[in-house]
Amino acid sequence: MATNKNQHFVPRCHLRPFTLGAEGMAISLFNLERKKLISNAPVKNQCSKDYFYGIDEQLEEAIQLIESGYSQALRDLIQDSRTFSKGNKTVFRTFWLFQHLRTEAAALSAVQMAESTRNLADLPPEEFSLGIKEAVQIACRTFAGAMHELDDLKFCIIKNKTDFSFITSDNPAVLTNRWQIDNGKTNGLSFGIGSAGILALLPLTPKLLLLGYDGDVYSVPNENGIVEIRSTRDAIALNRHQFLQCVANVYVHEVAHEEALMKHYSEIESARPKARHLVHYAQIDRMIGNHTRYVVIPSEERDKTKEAIMHSQVIHPNPGMWPSQIKIRPNGSVYTNGTGMGYVRFSRTVMAHGPAFKRERT
Repeated sequence: MATNKNQHFVPRCHLRPFTLGAEGMAISLFNLERKKLISNAPVKNQCSKDYFYGIDEQLEEAIQLIESGYSQALRDLIQDSRTFSKGNKTVFRTFWLFQHLRTEAAALSAVQMAESTRNLADLPPEEFSLGIKEAVQIACRTFAGAMHELDDLKFCIIKNKTDFSFITSDNPAVLTNRWQIDNGKTNGLSFGIGSAGILALLPLTPKLLLLGYDGDVYSVPNENGIVEIRSTRDAIALNRHQFLQCVANVYVHEVAHEEALMKHYSEIESARPKARHLVHYAQIDRMIGNHTRYVVIPSEERDKTKEAIMHSQVIHPNPGMWPSQIKIRPNGSVYTNGTGMGYVRFSRTVMAHGPAFKRERT
């Protein structure tokens, strides 16, 4: 049985650099619903629930191993942020993926998606249901099979030289995609970990942030894996993703920035999606030769006697601005086979089945 009852889905080792005096005891948070800054809240009560991962002792030990590696790599980076070593890139990449999969936000999304699907299919709860803890445990098992899916990304550290600090949140490991969000031809397509053009963001300290990016789509000039930003606009652009992706709270190091945080949140509040996913219902229409044609219709208009298929679409918020250091390559490469898979990176083309992939320019 797990020995630790109070289990954090955002670990204290991540929150520590954002705490008062970086001592790991008290932290200031900005609550989005109340639009209020709460100073010196106990860290032990943040981003945690009783037995969030269940009572599996082996799972708890595996999580502690990942977090201890992250803690050591972070200490190394804080002591010397002039270069980003290959070993620390691996540690941070692994931690980002695990953190992205295991948060309460990810679990809630999975539960809500399962419930939407069950309601559309008119299935009883006992036949198709998912709880938060089940979703988290599934995510942890997913991580074991997905550890190498980011190996083809490039990673660097963004060093904040501005007067406005990075913030973090209760869902800090952000997956976004500048190329796809801003590209008209990808409208209606979702993206995931294997998609072309993804960006992986994780604040590490108020002055350091991890950036992973698709090197076939973006150019991020750096020196020894370090990128310096000196414009407040760039810091704000990165912070916007924490406002957009968090569930309830962002965590701040500088309480003096309360008015600025309220202003920055007000500028992006309308971009927070009311729902994190949509489930589309497509009903059979007719046969065309050997092919079956389905038509997407509103779920309330469905004919339950007809064959249908459902598919989910993740809603990705648009931050409205991007840091100037992340530049789209004018002659970059993305890959597609014309299916619902959308645009993927080259590494995914060798694993996929179905129609052949073709290369397109960004």
